[in-house]
Amino acid sequence: MRPQRFAALGDSLTEGVGDPVAQGWRGWAALLAGGIAERPVEFTNLAVSGAQTRDVLERQLPAGLALRPDVASVVVGVNDTLRRTFDIQAVAARLDTVYSALTEQGAVLLTACLPNPGASLGLPGALARPLARRQRAVNSVVHALSERYGAVHLHASEGAWLTDRAMWSADRLHPGERGHRQLAVRFHALLAGHGLATGMPPSPEPEFPAPTRSANLRWLATAGTGWVARRCTDLLPQLLTLAADELRHRARGTSTRLDLRASAAVSAALAALSVAWSEQQPDAA
Repeated sequence: MRPQRFAALGDSLTEGVGDPVAQGWRGWAALLAGGIAERPVEFTNLAVSGAQTRDVLERQLPAGLALRPDVASVVVGVNDTLRRTFDIQAVAARLDTVYSALTEQGAVLLTACLPNPGASLGLPGALARPLARRQRAVNSVVHALSERYGAVHLHASEGAWLTDRAMWSADRLHPGERGHRQLAVRFHALLAGHGLATGMPPSPEPEFPAPTRSANLRWLATAGTGWVARRCTDLLPQLLTLAADELRHRARGTSTRLDLRASAAVSAALAALSVAWSEQQPDAA
């Protein structure tokens, strides 16, 4: 009998950023892998820091399908919200294709909705609210598609862990080791509840001491600065425009229009997928 195979697709969260080990990053997916089955699990982490839904569709999905995984996780979307090219309809279409391809091949699909990056970074309200609106849109799409494809879905956008500073790394955007372990433990509980995990659950307790304040400051001054610079170059001009729009609507008392506009965009994205789904049915006219 061949070992079970687990392929993880996504961005820096799944790559393991925030949970350092000697050879690089580890992360929640690697921690989860050992508890999926009692026998050894072949784990392949295809996630790449900075990946967007397009990268998962075009680069990671073909590699994932070639592995013919028994379990496949797809956790992505935050980087899409941090780009001036954000388009919820395109995000929805890409995720639909990825989820469909993996489940049609027989993989158990793991998905998660994610917290608002603006709040995690402590941005001012006028900057954080547009990002929160985008993340809610992505989460709404992930919820709908996860239900359609029978995914094992983790509501990682809520819970006390979000406000527990001990769960987060120096950059305040990625979980630290405790946070990654929390994600692994919660995913394992969901899988076990469906009879899909037979191994021992990951330990919630960290293996390594938390980074010192000086180590955190060194990271922020080196790699962290580069991370912020790369995203500011792409996002900042549009984010400032979004913030100005936010402030104008608040001054006029019309902020609800922005929420309604975002909700309408999500509805349109899901409606477009519904039309595509119906056209694919054998009895479609």
